[in-house]
Amino acid sequence: MNKLIAVGQKDIRLHSDCYIEFKPKRSGGLNFKLKSKVSSMYGKSIGDTILEMCDFFEIKSADILINDFGALPETLTARFELAVKHAFPKLEKEFLPKFNDKNKYKTSKDRIRRSRLYLPGNTPKLFPNAGLHKPDGIILDLEYSVALAEKDAAQLLVRNTLRVTNFYGAERMVRINQLPQGLKDLQFVVPNNVHVILIPKCENAQNVIDVENEVKRLKKENGVKNKIYFMPIIESALGIRNAFEIAEASENNCALTIGLEDYTADIGTARTDEGRESFYARSVIVNAAKAAGIQAIDTVFSDVTDMNGLRESVFEAKSLGFEGKGCIHPRQIKVVHEGFAPTDKEIEKAKKIVSAYNEAKEKGLGVVSIGSKMIDAPVVKRALNTIKASELNESIA
Repeated sequence: MNKLIAVGQKDIRLHSDCYIEFKPKRSGGLNFKLKSKVSSMYGKSIGDTILEMCDFFEIKSADILINDFGALPETLTARFELAVKHAFPKLEKEFLPKFNDKNKYKTSKDRIRRSRLYLPGNTPKLFPNAGLHKPDGIILDLEYSVALAEKDAAQLLVRNTLRVTNFYGAERMVRINQLPQGLKDLQFVVPNNVHVILIPKCENAQNVIDVENEVKRLKKENGVKNKIYFMPIIESALGIRNAFEIAEASENNCALTIGLEDYTADIGTARTDEGRESFYARSVIVNAAKAAGIQAIDTVFSDVTDMNGLRESVFEAKSLGFEGKGCIHPRQIKVVHEGFAPTDKEIEKAKKIVSAYNEAKEKGLGVVSIGSKMIDAPVVKRALNTIKASELNESIA
């Protein structure tokens, strides 16, 4: 009961966060201390929030110290909730911030996914402005970028971010931890309008099925109606061997992608910018994805200062059949979008396909063709996506 619990970040350079000490007591009431440069403006609001949470969790007596470095309310409440749950491990209640109406939009399986921006799930300073950079998707990462000691904090921070932070229309993604740990992450994301769940280090179809079964259970338990899609990440030789099996494991798979840092380590080689060591693996990803009728998404380009190298990497990815690429810095987004933008020739061809399809439809024809080539529904869908991609690229030019 009298154990001191410490959570959060002590480093004042990590702005938009806080450090909290929490010591529950058997008596004596609530003793609250706040250290903050903005206490004159927000001190009362912070204090009222903590008192509200203490009332919610039925905490009558405790010593509470908060060092605030500009934490937003959703960060402050996530950090304090973690402290309370460390003190009372059997506590199951959640202190949920109000859901932002701007975050209630949906996604679709064939949505264009040229770029996806990774954000460490325990770094709240990066969350508020991420959508302003106009990535196609924002990934709140619970896995690779989060230290072991911060895993449980990241779960609550990501949960609150999904509820509160404006994503400005970007697809709402979360990368969970490697299974089986990642199955526990799902309770924090499934009820909060996540669009896509990235499944890391996926090596067989069962990994996808395990995630799907837990998502179904949580959707039913929480009354969730929105579609949730999966993007398995293949990061090993075994995963490459089973790529098609993984790609077709669920109708909720929307894309297949690859993680080259772990893959190259697994096959015992170094990753290079040229990518010769991963050509086979990336080709397998593309073929497996296309055979399963889903998107193929390329890995990240790790040098955030090399825009020319990134541009060449995007051109190569597109030539292999990839439809998007991961980003680890906002400055990479524009280059990725430009690289995946359809060429004038591709746009002209797409418009001809759509025009021929519409004309045949108006005439009541059951067969559509351009010259000697037949046009079926998937071809028309790709043409429409090409036109949409060109319009998206023009909108950010």
